[in-house]
Amino acid sequence: MTEVAEEYAEKFKGRFVGILRWEQLDELWATLNRDAGGGWHIYAVGEEPPVTTVTAEEMNTFIEKVDHLLREEHEEDYCGIVYADDPQSPSFVKIFDPNNLGVSCGFSDNPPLPGWVLSKMPPIDLPEAFPPPGNRRRWWQKLFA
Repeated sequence: MTEVAEEYAEKFKGRFVGILRWEQLDELWATLNRDAGGGWHIYAVGEEPPVTTVTAEEMNTFIEKVDHLLREEHEEDYCGIVYADDPQSPSFVKIFDPNNLGVSCGFSDNPPLPGWVLSKMPPIDLPEAFPPPGNRRRWWQKLFA
């Protein structure tokens, strides 16, 4: 892994603050909208990591669409599936897919990857950097052997 990739992986695994209430999510979106032209990468995990940043318009469109998706598909009266490194001045945001939560909240040695990552740093291929545990692969290989 390159030094830049290692830095991204370290940041990805670092400390994040959970956005627990929908009102807190509104505040985070407002902060991101104000900084929308600030060199953000939008990475849909599982797709090819982007090499360029998005425009302010693209960032605002993404925020609008993902907010709608989260509120429609996360059938809870709280958010709890968005995490930011610093909610008041974010540079890294993880957004978990409401249909693939696993144990995104709480502690796990192998938490699921988020659905989307917003970052000021160019992203790395997260599924490649953090592959599923070997025991799951072995289970799958034995299933139809």
